[in-house]
Amino acid sequence: MERGDPSPTTITLPEGRLLGRNAFIDLIRQTVSAAAGQGWAKMVWCDADFADWPLGERSFIDALQAWSASGRSLHLLAQDFATLRQRHPRFVQWRVTWSHLVEARATGRSPGGDLPSAIWTPEWTMERLDPKHNVVVATHDPARRVALAERLDAGWHKATPSFPASTLGL
Repeated sequence: MERGDPSPTTITLPEGRLLGRNAFIDLIRQTVSAAAGQGWAKMVWCDADFADWPLGERSFIDALQAWSASGRSLHLLAQDFATLRQRHPRFVQWRVTWSHLVEARATGRSPGGDLPSAIWTPEWTMERLDPKHNVVVATHDPARRVALAERLDAGWHKATPSFPASTLGL
């Protein structure tokens, strides 16, 4: 971007059905880049354990860093965060630094407590309908955004605070 350019580079996020692990991972990368470039105030990420998300990649953390600003918020919802802590140390460190932007809740591994694998923003959503085969639906459609928001909100209210930025001990 050159000086004097009034608008950041706009990333157009795809819509429709996407298939495959690489498509899923690329979509997550694109989402964070779009959030940074377009100044999204809020994102909600949901997954059972975030094991196969690209949260530990240096370029991903750089994009997340570019998104980080006052007034932004990231909600994380998972069954538990143990796998995320083990597989994504860069993200864990970023979370410590930006703890004031991040709220995390866990539902635990209770029967019937299946969570969607999804990203929700006020502008766009993506949901992985089949985690085994990485079938993803991405959309700007308001009805789908509202429906996903309601499901995530229900899970959020059943969950308990988790994944603290620091652990206090004696």
